[in-house]
Amino acid sequence: MEHPIKILIVEDNVIIADDMQSMLEEIGYEIVDNVIVYEQAVEVLKNNHVDLVLIDIILASDKTGIDLGKHIREVYNIPFIFVTSNSDRATVENAKTVKPDGYLVKPFEQQDLYTSIEIALSNFNYARKENSKEIIGNEGDTFTSNSVLKDSIFVKKQHLYYRIQFGDIQFIKADNVYLEVNTVDKKFLVRSPLKDYLEKLPKNKFYRAHKSYIVNVDHIDAINSKDIVINNNLIPISKDFKEFIISSMNS
Repeated sequence: MEHPIKILIVEDNVIIADDMQSMLEEIGYEIVDNVIVYEQAVEVLKNNHVDLVLIDIILASDKTGIDLGKHIREVYNIPFIFVTSNSDRATVENAKTVKPDGYLVKPFEQQDLYTSIEIALSNFNYARKENSKEIIGNEGDTFTSNSVLKDSIFVKKQHLYYRIQFGDIQFIKADNVYLEVNTVDKKFLVRSPLKDYLEKLPKNKFYRAHKSYIVNVDHIDAINSKDIVINNNLIPISKDFKEFIISSMNS
């Protein structure tokens, strides 16, 4: 699996900073450091790999979060999000000058933080790939960029994002432009190409069993010459996948 996204928090309110760190680590991000002033942030960026920075605009230093945003734009090719209690027109206009990848107003919930980060990463990666003339698929409703979570994935259902452990996913079925993600007791619809979704899942558990199906091999209950059974669902399989499963069973 890919490594979790590495985040630097720059926030001079220690209570808020610790709360943000707890929320982020619970989701599965890795916190590189948690600092309170511009100078500390510059030092961390210089000496560590950082994928994204969360920056409070007002810091406990002469230089502000906007100064730090400018420094990141000039020196590094990474996204950053302003996290602030100030949403007045002057602050927003000032913040816009350094082109942040997101703007999150306090107070916020864990889901607000997650969504802001994932949209920022997705948009940043898309722009970077467009600039280098590469083509990418539609990330769809999961907002999940190159694997953020250690053991799970978020999927959207109505107005909520549900965290699903990889081990709970039994199979995924393609249905036109949507995917039907099946767990033991729930189904979720995700807008994404099947091959793109497969890349988000652990390589040692999930396989393309058929042109329209991804399956979790841990949930296969039975197999015959043309199908497998998962939780009483009959799923067609390709000749290659049948040979792979049989050889795995015999090894």
